[in-house]
Amino acid sequence: MDRNRRSPAFAVALGGMLAALAVVIMCLGGLIPIATYVCPIICTMLLAVILKLCGKRIAWAWYAAVGILSALFSPDKEAAAVFLFLGYYPILKPFFDGLRFRWLWKGVFFNGSIVVLYWLLLRLMGMEQLAEDFRGLGIAGLVLMLVMGNLVFFLLDRLLNGRFRRKS
Repeated sequence: MDRNRRSPAFAVALGGMLAALAVVIMCLGGLIPIATYVCPIICTMLLAVILKLCGKRIAWAWYAAVGILSALFSPDKEAAAVFLFLGYYPILKPFFDGLRFRWLWKGVFFNGSIVVLYWLLLRLMGMEQLAEDFRGLGIAGLVLMLVMGNLVFFLLDRLLNGRFRRKS
């Protein structure tokens, strides 16, 4: 079984199945408002599976395929954009883990990505509904959302480490 796991056919088959699942998850993101942030996280976890079982090269190809298909077919363009800007984090995580002050650099990566993402969505993509939602939240609401986003990002980071295992 180990020999089959490392074969190119296994990587392509697993990658294709999980990519199809990820695109379906991203397309379901428009049904529930909170799914805008949950669906990209689930797809990021699927990318972590691909990375572990198939390697970095296949993981980058998988990320590109899911990102492009999500951008084309997902009714929730904000969710697709969140995946495009942050979904490749499991591939970069080993790099960040090797750095000194890794938590600082991970925070800079997340917050920088979020700022650029929403600037592009608001200024270049002209998502007026999103701008209206942000105006309704006010500054305090936006800061709270950013703090909660950071919390979720660092919980995802711990989850990718496997640190949520129960001690027995």
